[in-house]
Amino acid sequence: MIIFKSINKLNKEVNFKANIGFVPTMGSLHNGHISLIKSSKRICKKTLVSIFINPSQFNKSNDLRNYPRNLKKDIAILKKLKIDFLLIPNESQVYKRKKDKKIKLNYKDKILCAKHRPGHFEGVLAVINQFLSKFKPKYIFFGEKDYQQLFLIKKLIKKKYNTKVYSCLTVRDQNKVALSSRNVLLNKADIKKSSYVAKLLFKFKNNLKKNISNKKNLNTIILKLNKIKNIKVEYLEIRNKNNLSKLYDKRNFKIFLAYYNKKIRLIDNY
Repeated sequence: MIIFKSINKLNKEVNFKANIGFVPTMGSLHNGHISLIKSSKRICKKTLVSIFINPSQFNKSNDLRNYPRNLKKDIAILKKLKIDFLLIPNESQVYKRKKDKKIKLNYKDKILCAKHRPGHFEGVLAVINQFLSKFKPKYIFFGEKDYQQLFLIKKLIKKKYNTKVYSCLTVRDQNKVALSSRNVLLNKADIKKSSYVAKLLFKFKNNLKKNISNKKNLNTIILKLNKIKNIKVEYLEIRNKNNLSKLYDKRNFKIFLAYYNKKIRLIDNY
């Protein structure tokens, strides 16, 4: 594994005309990231992983400060996976100008997390745009847990780049909780509550598949979740998985959830 801290050096030493897969991460790697990396290794000749905690996608300085970091452990995981290249840039490597740090969202895209975390996706799109403007991988890999992020990145890349987006299914633990770097901030009791949340939503999903009119129970579920100690729902919505509109049926719906477990914000979709 070759570690690069300079994007210029990466471009000089890596032949991006070859079949290169790119897995952008913010570190604190878990099995969800590992599944993306394994997909890249399976599909592509060479795999590049980046670790960059992108400050422009945090709308709260406290959230950025508390974001889990464990670079030494991450490097050990990546060496074991035998990836080819690791990029660990600093902020000045990624952003040359202040105006590069945000990409404006369309008004109709300001829903779900974009509504509740103003500036977040503007920062996510900006960092992906900066990476792809500086080097040209054949594939880029994202997980479906961050479904709205995946949706917006696909739109950006389709408009500007030839890189193909490869999406991977959400990876869950044995308790049905979606894997997230933030899960390390939860104790066993917190994970148990998140497990209850996930199982309740999977049950609701199955009921919608049987009869979409069961959507009338949405507010009841919100009330039920908010009664759990230290759980607070930010949003729970049903939308069309293809365009994120509110026009859906039992063949194309997806349930989107953001909630706080204590002070830790978690997202999921079903």
